Amino acid sequence: MQEIEEKLAHLERMVEELSDVTARQQTEIALLTRRVQLLMEREAQRETDTGGGMHFGDEKPPHW
Repeated sequence: MQEIEEKLAHLERMVEELSDVTARQQTEIALLTRRVQLLMEREAQRETDTGGGMHFGDEKPPHW
């Protein structure tokens, strides 16, 4: 019986640790998602302000 109690205590501790890790990861994911959103908005605004878009292939930039 004592062995089962020890294993249960170990599993409970592991679940708590995993829960903490998951909570930290969720916070970090939310922060990174927000940063990406801000960067995308900034880039969209920059493209609107300059009237340009991305250049592909052999297309030369306007200053050439």
